[in-house]
Amino acid sequence: MSAPLIVHVVHHFAVGGMENGMVNILNRLPAYKYRHAVVCLTDYTDYSQRIVAQPVPFYALHKQPGRDVSIYPKLWRTLRALRPALVHTRNLSALEGQFVAAAAGIRRRVHGEHGRDVFDLDGSNRKYNLLRRAARPLVGHYISVSRDLQNWLQTTVGVPVSRITQIYSGVDSVQFHPRIAPRVGLPAGFAPDDVLVFGSVGRMAEVKDYPTLVRAFLRLLELQPDARQHARLVIVGEGVARAPCLALLKQAGAEALAWLPGERHDIAELMRTMDVFVLPSLGEGISNTVLEAQASGLPVVATAVGGNVELVQDGSNGTLVHVGDVETMAQALLNYFNDPQMTARQGQVARQKIERKFSLDAMTQAYEQVYDQVLAG
Repeated sequence: MSAPLIVHVVHHFAVGGMENGMVNILNRLPAYKYRHAVVCLTDYTDYSQRIVAQPVPFYALHKQPGRDVSIYPKLWRTLRALRPALVHTRNLSALEGQFVAAAAGIRRRVHGEHGRDVFDLDGSNRKYNLLRRAARPLVGHYISVSRDLQNWLQTTVGVPVSRITQIYSGVDSVQFHPRIAPRVGLPAGFAPDDVLVFGSVGRMAEVKDYPTLVRAFLRLLELQPDARQHARLVIVGEGVARAPCLALLKQAGAEALAWLPGERHDIAELMRTMDVFVLPSLGEGISNTVLEAQASGLPVVATAVGGNVELVQDGSNGTLVHVGDVETMAQALLNYFNDPQMTARQGQVARQKIERKFSLDAMTQAYEQVYDQVLAG
């Protein structure tokens, strides 16, 4: 008998934290126990090719922007053709797949919450929560990537704690490791040895609020006379905020002090070129890039939202700041700039915590237990 098929329903599959987690999970779950397919309500990119452990077919349903009701019969027909043993939807944008899966006769269903978007940062949107509560009886089990999301599922959506498993994302601590050689990957002459590099990696979407990081870096240049000689900014990623960030840097005459290369595929190498990682998000579930930065031995400056407060302990492995607070973020950057010993010490603590609590094996085993439990009925 062939292994049971799990169909993962997502809105889109491209570069992103949720997608990175799916790649890690599907590459590590035992192929003899489960087969997988991914149904994208819109489309997918070549990022799907990172799943290499077993053949995983992808299906794009090409949902149109806005309220495209044609997506429901398309998804129903796809699920009826695939006949999965279990359907796993992720985030609000795919939650309606629970209704379609039930209509298609699929009895075992899981939903994952990985974070909320800019339109619903605190999970209080009335219309969205009506949908979440309507879907609640159909979801056999929930997975949340942070305690913050688990608590919200209980208190706001009304999910019993017995139906929620909180699973932290894991990180490859072999691929992501502290720098042990000179920087490689940055433009020639951009960051000599006596320069401190503040960096970030992620989709340059509105919810990530990268303009605040740029403004904080520019404020650092004002506060610290020699920062123009000894501080640099790197933001790796593509999205709508990239052009405004470049404009801010140009307006301040600081283009030469920053590097925004767009999307890259050498993230682990680029992490090792940084000295301090900064995440200015308006909201987060659990940030894969924070975990990767910590595995790379970097202290993290992050906004005190969502799962960030579960990963960054203020004064121990990083610094927490308020959302949109340019002045406080600039002061945090200044503290690291002026205290290389603190930077190194907090980076070591960050790496040690990753090794103890955020392994890929622990994450994979937790997902395996949920799937086994649900498949057992």
